[in-house]
Amino acid sequence: MSVSAGGNAASHHLSRGFHFFLWTRGLSTMGNQMVLVALGWQMYDLTSSTWDLGLVGLAQFVPTLLFTIPAGQLADRVDRRLVLSLAIVVQLFASVLLAWGSATGFVGRDVIFIASVGLGIARAIQAPAQQAIVPALVGSGDLARAMAMSTAAMKFAVVAGPALGGFIYVAGPAVAYGVCAAIFVGSIACAFAISKVQVKKAKEPVSLRTVFAGFAFMKTQPVVLGAISLDLFAVVLGGATALLPVYARDILQTGPWGLGLLRAAPAIGALVMALALTRAPMDRHVGRRLFTAVAIYGASILVFAFSTHFIVAMVALAVSGAADMVSIVVRQTLVQLETPDDMRGRVSAVNATFISASNQLGEFRAGTTATWLGPVGSVVLGGAGTLLVVVLWIKLFPQLARRDKLVPGPVG
Repeated sequence: MSVSAGGNAASHHLSRGFHFFLWTRGLSTMGNQMVLVALGWQMYDLTSSTWDLGLVGLAQFVPTLLFTIPAGQLADRVDRRLVLSLAIVVQLFASVLLAWGSATGFVGRDVIFIASVGLGIARAIQAPAQQAIVPALVGSGDLARAMAMSTAAMKFAVVAGPALGGFIYVAGPAVAYGVCAAIFVGSIACAFAISKVQVKKAKEPVSLRTVFAGFAFMKTQPVVLGAISLDLFAVVLGGATALLPVYARDILQTGPWGLGLLRAAPAIGALVMALALTRAPMDRHVGRRLFTAVAIYGASILVFAFSTHFIVAMVALAVSGAADMVSIVVRQTLVQLETPDDMRGRVSAVNATFISASNQLGEFRAGTTATWLGPVGSVVLGGAGTLLVVVLWIKLFPQLARRDKLVPGPVG
């Protein structure tokens, strides 16, 4: 097992550089969420086309899928602070372009698509470096706590960003994009304030083999492969986001306000759990806790499936978000601890690709099966499938199930 330069001994004092990283991630995520709200609203204002709204999402997803793996190679060869800053600079340029274009009347459908592609590329560049830099900023004993704090900052931004973006958009799209640009400037300043750390960089020549080395590494590490694949299949099967509009209108009999609360519920549950984990990090029985959390996630999806009362549905979704947060912290911490520093960018890229793909595939799975089984049947199938995956993965990855502590290395 590799321990980063900052992780020779457990420490209970998180570095100044890590706190600047938290601000970097929180501000960049908030700016990104605000831009996405403004993009969607402006596109619909311009075209009144739900098809175009779908294309905006696709224009971001495809570059993310294509460029995340190569971006992992970049994160293993270049100062990760600079890679992180580059990704945020791309988002800054997109915001400035949209603000100027909105103020002058230049923005149209094509400009929004171009900006969306740029945002997708930026997200691809940002994700591997953002995950891989954390172990270099904290001690190995503090990594689980640091991952929980990092995810909490992200979840807070995901909750607050869209609400703030929608409120500011009332003043006009140019103002909204301008505020986003200012937030990205603040995020870049924080990124440059992160102190330089010694990172072992990949030295072998760039080739297809080194670009995809993250996949090859995972095959030799059952703990890493098991943790990443467990999350992938749980989200693909259990994801019900695509069906929330159906539940809000047809089953729970609420309006758009209800849909907004249902969408926010998992993030609220995740944020509460993340804050709890920063105060009481997991130190024992992490494998058992990981599988228990995914099982609770599946069970909460089943409860939501049969919900006919709005409060019950909200609580079920909040519990699913809290359980998912436990899975996220355990998975990301294990991935970073079990990966050598010169491989962290590429393995983090694989992890980020799986996360992105699982969210999109989960929505596709929910929508297509709902066509055959109805919305309730689709969600029930997903929740039951998640519980089945938990049972299968305990058998397939016993090293992960028996894992006791995050530090030191794997059991078995």
